[in-house]
Amino acid sequence: MTRWIPAVLGMLMIFFGAVWTLQGANLLLGSFMTGSRLWLVIGLVLLIGGIALLSRTVRTRARH
Repeated sequence: MTRWIPAVLGMLMIFFGAVWTLQGANLLLGSFMTGSRLWLVIGLVLLIGGIALLSRTVRTRARH
């Protein structure tokens, strides 16, 4: 039942990481995060973490 939680968490991390990366890179306007290098780095870390979590979840499910 709780096997879907890491997959959903990974997808949310990818989504927010992508948005924050684009805002930090000044490609997505309309926020206090726009153009901030800090949010670019935070977004990239979250994006990479989300991809790792989601890929690990998919690989674990494929084994079962």
